[in-house]
Amino acid sequence: MEFESGLSQFSPAVAISEATLPAARDDAAMPALPEGVRRLPAFGILLAAVTAAGALGIAPSLLSLWDVWANDPLRSIGMLIVPAAIVLLLRAWQQCGWELRGRWWGLVAIVLAYAMSNSSRMVSWNLVAGPMHFNLFAPKLALYGFASGVVLLFAGKRVWLHAWFPLALLLCAQPVPAIGARLLDLPLQSLSAHIARSFAWAIGFPPSDHELLRLMFTPEFGMFIAPGCDGLRGAVTLGYAALIAGYLKRVSIPRWLGYVTGAVLLGYLFNLIRLCALVLYYRIAVGHHSLEHAAATADYVIGGCLILVATLLFLRLAAEKPEPTTNIHPQAEQADRLESAGRHPVGGKLATFAAIALLFAMPGVLALRSYRKSFAATVQSGGISAAQLNAFMPEELGGYRLSRAWQEQANGRIAVESAAYSVAGQNEATLGIWLPPSAHSMHESWRARGEDPLFRAERSFVTARGPVSFDSAFYSDGVTDSFAGNALCTPAGCLTTHRQETLRLEFTVRPIDYTTRGVRAVSIFFSVEMPHTAAPPAAVEQQLTAEAARFLAGVDFADLSRKFQ
Repeated sequence: MEFESGLSQFSPAVAISEATLPAARDDAAMPALPEGVRRLPAFGILLAAVTAAGALGIAPSLLSLWDVWANDPLRSIGMLIVPAAIVLLLRAWQQCGWELRGRWWGLVAIVLAYAMSNSSRMVSWNLVAGPMHFNLFAPKLALYGFASGVVLLFAGKRVWLHAWFPLALLLCAQPVPAIGARLLDLPLQSLSAHIARSFAWAIGFPPSDHELLRLMFTPEFGMFIAPGCDGLRGAVTLGYAALIAGYLKRVSIPRWLGYVTGAVLLGYLFNLIRLCALVLYYRIAVGHHSLEHAAATADYVIGGCLILVATLLFLRLAAEKPEPTTNIHPQAEQADRLESAGRHPVGGKLATFAAIALLFAMPGVLALRSYRKSFAATVQSGGISAAQLNAFMPEELGGYRLSRAWQEQANGRIAVESAAYSVAGQNEATLGIWLPPSAHSMHESWRARGEDPLFRAERSFVTARGPVSFDSAFYSDGVTDSFAGNALCTPAGCLTTHRQETLRLEFTVRPIDYTTRGVRAVSIFFSVEMPHTAAPPAAVEQQLTAEAARFLAGVDFADLSRKFQ
């Protein structure tokens, strides 16, 4: 009884202690928030605004990336990769509790990114290995450096390490390296054409040469299977989607590689299915006028169904539970994280960042202003008509007179302006201009069409403005023999296009400018051709070289470049 009485006297105290214990634990685990954390939403808005304004400092790099996305459908996915990387970066920062443990040396990365971006027009630094070129001042590197600097300056090293994937994804702003497309494109085109033709034979519809040409190269049917329908775009798109999905699912490295590999192969498989479906539709539609005019719609329906299948597969993948992983910051570290924000003031960093960004804002604004007037913006907006382009071609060059002019398209835009010139007793000569604001060799275009030169070398010809060095080559496909050359020309003169195959590091002051009106370099090519004969190739090449020399003697390449500024 005495024991029970004593227990009853302490029972209220015990009850009160148990009732207040959870609150006491919460208070101990979650101390009073520092001032910087209590104002985090307002600070986040201010930081986002300053970062967006600071991006003006890397405007030259962003404009270069935009040119890549707008002019190349294969790389256009880059305009989605960059926003995806930013969203994933914010997600990683949020997972770290919006840490504010930044260090001042993040400013070093930001300043280097600014310097790299704004010096791209003054200097270039390339690692050259045969046909492969690696730009060490590439726009994607400036973008990566700027984003990394902002994270290091405000969030700190731990967030930067945790956000490794979103930051690395910014390095894919140019999604497909040029050498990758070069090595894959031609084999895939050949494989796609072979499978499409084999399928036509398998369904008892062996296409004649006329029918095959009409199907593969003539858009009058409403749709056509062009040589570029090799599935590379779909494979790249699905590959990047799988790459991001694997990161979000936190899968193991082997499984992640399996996701990406499977998605790339799935893209190629879907393209082959699409090609075979188009051949089947062509077989059914031939002779039916209404079906022929609905061919483009049928192409979209087939592609849409395949995209729907791919979407369902990704939704199935997303429905799986993520693999278990340890929390980056356990609950026990929350107090230390929040208190650390008070020891790393962000106001001074933000003010310093804003001051540095302001210094580089003016060059960025000038770059935007110059871009609006550049040839790149004009070409992308479709501001040049076919009639205007034809009017730029000279009516007479020496004794050669203009016989006809035409345009060729690439990626839905006019890319090449060509004109044919003739004179009595000579084979017809062609002069052409590459219009997009970029370096280009027509030899690479012909190579993409399956035309490989028998001989290729650097040769100099006397023109109306003096000697010009051309990257020239002789072609013979069994039907036509031709001799062609390519050069880069500005209103001041032409530049050498000598091709070296050695491994070297090139540092160039004032690299070639392809966009600024009045001074930009324009890729100009010529060709002289004749029907194929049984004569030895060396003799045919010598004959065509002599005709090319007579034609080029009347061409002023510098003046022609001035017309296409």
